[in-house]
Amino acid sequence: MATDNLPIQTQIPLAPKTTIGIGGPARYYLEATTEEMVTAGIQWAAKKNLPFFLLGGGSNLLLADEGFPGLVIALCMRGRKETHTGDHVILDIAAGEDWDDLVAFTVARNLAGIECLSGIPGKAGAAPIQNIGAYGQEIADTLVDVRVLDLTSMETQVLTRRACRFGYRDSLFKQEGKGRYVVLSLRLQLTPDGKPTIRYPDLERRLGPDASLAEVRETVLAVRRGKSMVADPTDPNARSCGSFFTNPILDASAYAAFKARLPQFGLSEHPNYPGGPGKTKLSAAWLIERSGFGKGLVYKGVGLSQKHCLALINRGQGTATEALELVARIQKGVMERFGVQLEPEPVILK
Repeated sequence: MATDNLPIQTQIPLAPKTTIGIGGPARYYLEATTEEMVTAGIQWAAKKNLPFFLLGGGSNLLLADEGFPGLVIALCMRGRKETHTGDHVILDIAAGEDWDDLVAFTVARNLAGIECLSGIPGKAGAAPIQNIGAYGQEIADTLVDVRVLDLTSMETQVLTRRACRFGYRDSLFKQEGKGRYVVLSLRLQLTPDGKPTIRYPDLERRLGPDASLAEVRETVLAVRRGKSMVADPTDPNARSCGSFFTNPILDASAYAAFKARLPQFGLSEHPNYPGGPGKTKLSAAWLIERSGFGKGLVYKGVGLSQKHCLALINRGQGTATEALELVARIQKGVMERFGVQLEPEPVILK
């Protein structure tokens, strides 16, 4: 596609295109409805020596108050293709498909594998980048491969699940492959008439062993709504990027040092989970609350959700500067008390 024919707009406000509602305008903006438009947009930016940024659903993103000085390419490619193979169904999904709409589609088709990922906002293309996960499932469980545009060669290629190097909220795309690949589509392997995944405490308490996929989806949505973790323009606590910090994973020595600090604060019991061989995962929410940053905390125009202290919210007129100030305060407080470094989960575009 010729770069001269692209429908590029100028000075488009970006805050309304994010779930937290923060950020300045894009100097240039392109809605890419085809893969060819994505490639052409990147080439257009290169010709003008401008940076570019790929925008999905805006749900895991904190944009700078000044906006973005280059080209924002909104990934709007749509399409699903279902193929039956043996005991499974392979689902090809374009990167611009709405994630929760996709989950609803699979549940309606009685295809098991991503039902616990209901209610996660954003586009399908972001799922493998973040290795999204919730309530006992993550995208790595069902992903077959990812079709990408390699920016070093400007050619498409397919990366297998193994090549994606998935970890907890982590992948190749956030590590050594950061900035190299554009996710164009992905393929999932789902199980027709399969049993739902019910191994998370919140679900086990509410559901019986014979619950249907639809019952699991509705329960997950109810739990997430109770924490204001479902996109809802009428809920002020939902004006966020979702969970702002990942749960820290400590090796044996760091975990021992953490436990040694607890008695001085009158603490002993603490939530912890397996974090891989020789590692322990802690609850970021528990660390934040016990460092003095409780639910409903107010800091200038931002704050913490009244329902979930992991969610940093825009109270109406918040700025990225204020949000990052609060993030830094929380990180410092947790480090000083517990010796644990909290890492942000959203993309922070400064």
